Amino acid sequence: MATLEIKDLHVQIETENGPKEILKGLTLTLSTGETHAIMGPNGSGKSTLAATIAGHPRYEVTSGSITLDGEDVLEMEVDERAQAGLFLAMQYPVEIPGVTMTNFLRTAKTALDGEAPSLRHWTKDVKGAFEALQIDPAFMNRNVNEGFSGGEKKRAEILQLELFKPKFAVLDETDSGLDVDALRIVSEGVNRAQAANEMGTLLITHYTRILNYIKPDHVHVMVDGRVVESGGPELADQLEAEGYARFEQAVAAGA
Repeated sequence: MATLEIKDLHVQIETENGPKEILKGLTLTLSTGETHAIMGPNGSGKSTLAATIAGHPRYEVTSGSITLDGEDVLEMEVDERAQAGLFLAMQYPVEIPGVTMTNFLRTAKTALDGEAPSLRHWTKDVKGAFEALQIDPAFMNRNVNEGFSGGEKKRAEILQLELFKPKFAVLDETDSGLDVDALRIVSEGVNRAQAANEMGTLLITHYTRILNYIKPDHVHVMVDGRVVESGGPELADQLEAEGYARFEQAVAAGA
């Protein structure tokens, strides 16, 4: 069992008015085989957490730590984090003109594993993943995310997740922009990856609808850069019914 541990994490970004602190002492521990859902209002720091774990250069860690099985993640370059087993499904996947899906997937898999995958097995795995996610095989020869719809981009992210087999996946609002059918297909892909690899999943979302398909073991409420309450799946139902006002008021009163 692998463990991703975040302790008292403080993160800031540079703005026109100077540094602005976004994460203000966030602590969270995730083990492989577990699904943790992070929910919270806009501006609470959820996407900042995802980007910081992945190593986005805009986000400066001022104190605290992120470790993976005791190894200092913050000392790793972005590619080293991926090789260590961290994966980020982005909220807004970017287009990569001139790079086909086929070349991207095989090149990335080779970089992650340190050797090229067996062509016969790789071709079978890619074809199977395309079919399971109901992605048109013609997309294999299209440039990464170029001209893809929002739903197609999200399916392409989960395609990578299934093929790259990380220890931990951070899914940053993977459900945003998906219709009911696409949400089900994407969720099934996440569940397959988790079952196949005992993957740990950190699922960032505003809504409980994806939690009907990807069942969380733990739910965390994030407000103003901190986890302010944690619980089981029932906490998500409470948030759906009552919203975040109670937690926001408590944070404001304590500020």
